Amino acid sequence: MENGNKRLAVLVGCNYPNTPHELNGCINDVLAMRDVLVKRFGFDHSHIELLTDAPGSLIMPTGANIKKALDQMLKKAEPGDVLFFQYSGHGTRIPSAKPGHPFRQDEAIVPCDFNLITDVDLRQLVNLLPKEASFTILSDSCHSGGLIDKEKEQIGPSSVTNDGTLQQSCSPKTIPFESILQHLTSQTSINTSDIGTHLLELFGADASHKFHLHPHELDLSESLKTDEGVLLSGCQANETSADMNPMMTGGKAYGAFSNAVQMVLKDHLGSLSNKEVVLLARKSLEAGGFAQHPCLYCSDGNADAPFLWQPQGSGL
Repeated sequence: MENGNKRLAVLVGCNYPNTPHELNGCINDVLAMRDVLVKRFGFDHSHIELLTDAPGSLIMPTGANIKKALDQMLKKAEPGDVLFFQYSGHGTRIPSAKPGHPFRQDEAIVPCDFNLITDVDLRQLVNLLPKEASFTILSDSCHSGGLIDKEKEQIGPSSVTNDGTLQQSCSPKTIPFESILQHLTSQTSINTSDIGTHLLELFGADASHKFHLHPHELDLSESLKTDEGVLLSGCQANETSADMNPMMTGGKAYGAFSNAVQMVLKDHLGSLSNKEVVLLARKSLEAGGFAQHPCLYCSDGNADAPFLWQPQGSGL
């Protein structure tokens, strides 16, 4: 693949202020990445859409607004373009409707209004990608492994046993399924544990595609060919990602995976492959005592392709 003509990005940071699920570093994560995209990877400020739930934000990172921004980015895309989506915020796992799913749970991210965006939504976006364009997703959220449904695993679950312990200065970036269900039930007053029923009632057509499709149709959404989707996940599907608390660290709040990627890019100014970014981020997190293992999901060719197709001569 040649360097694209356009470089387009959607960056989403959710701190969930003044809620029981409040995080600290997610907005900092995407602001830091915006600077790197412009200075190192040749993105133009006008081609980067930033959605955060900071006080006074004009466009909140609701499920509908995030999907609208991603849809608009895909519609602008032409062959050879480089597309990027970063999400920093809570993730969750929901019961799978698909028969034979190995974990019997599917991955989702949690926008500020709890209108979940699922692995099926991201798969459908990747399937819309024009030929010879690339779409890289960096998700710094819990249970983010496998967020592009049926994407090939390149660097997967670690053999290291994760005992679930986090550094004391961390908060896990996860909202348990039961908490999400309780929150949605309080709004719909419908007595059911089927999360799709609640989401369809509250958000209608803006709810995830997963809940509009019959279980057998979900299997038809898989990619039957090699695609240009690349997922760098902050952890395995069964793990949590850490959000660093500035009150405990005495410094700036950040997501552990986002910060690890920033450190890797700072220490290696030349072009790095997607595989190298994930492996080096793993090393960085391990050295810092974090119990999470970033993963990579993409085609064989994209595992060795340059991260964000870094323009030659940049980063120096």
